[in-house]
Amino acid sequence: MVAEPERYYTVEEANALTEHLREALGRIREARDVIVDSAERVKEGAVADGGGQEGSAVWDAARTLRREVEALSAQGIILRDADTGLFDFPARREGRLVYLCWKPDQEDRVAFWHEVNTGFPGRKPL
Repeated sequence: MVAEPERYYTVEEANALTEHLREALGRIREARDVIVDSAERVKEGAVADGGGQEGSAVWDAARTLRREVEALSAQGIILRDADTGLFDFPARREGRLVYLCWKPDQEDRVAFWHEVNTGFPGRKPL
């Protein structure tokens, strides 16, 4: 059973956020890449100097990643996959909870939805 969200989005409301979400996704991907690319070097350097400048970059990236993901969560927006850029927005359709579904790397606007239990494979056009 999926918990009822605090907020529901209309298609218009979701589409109004697309540019902001593209920017947020860029920051999330950049921060994730810094963390992944630097993790081993930081680990090796931590013994000698606490990770040095690279360690500082990782901490900054981790803060950015946390801030961006928490901001999405506070809005009730679900980032399903940062690699593919898959976002879900809670919505109502015929009185039941569904998700409006958007892939910014492939779609200009929110134009699909799916049931809560079908996920991306169950997407249907609006």
